[in-house]
Amino acid sequence: MFTIIKTVHVLCAIISISGFLYRGYLKLTQPAALSKKWLKISPHIIDTILLASGLVMLFQLQYYPNQYNWMAIKLIMVVVYILLGIVTLRFARNKTQTFAAFIAALLCYTYIILIATNKSAWPFA
Repeated sequence: MFTIIKTVHVLCAIISISGFLYRGYLKLTQPAALSKKWLKISPHIIDTILLASGLVMLFQLQYYPNQYNWMAIKLIMVVVYILLGIVTLRFARNKTQTFAAFIAALLCYTYIILIATNKSAWPFA
């Protein structure tokens, strides 16, 4: 069962970042295209499944943030990634701000992946 949940989690993470890349590209090149209904609804569905599968794994493996600093850092970075995504897609006032928030969000996502794969808050060490 764990393998299925982990596979769902990883697939949702891949779909989620792919969608974010696409929506970020549209925001920079064709902002009006972001008004399509499926671009507004699908991220919420995918990210809800991503979060739910992550929480199930967290409790199954007993990787509680107060016991594993890498998990706490990962959760903090997920919140930062979400906030930067909101800035990118909603609150940035010009292309420079959009691009800066977009790149910062992608860097956060990369760090989240490194933390998750290395089980370390300092994956570069």
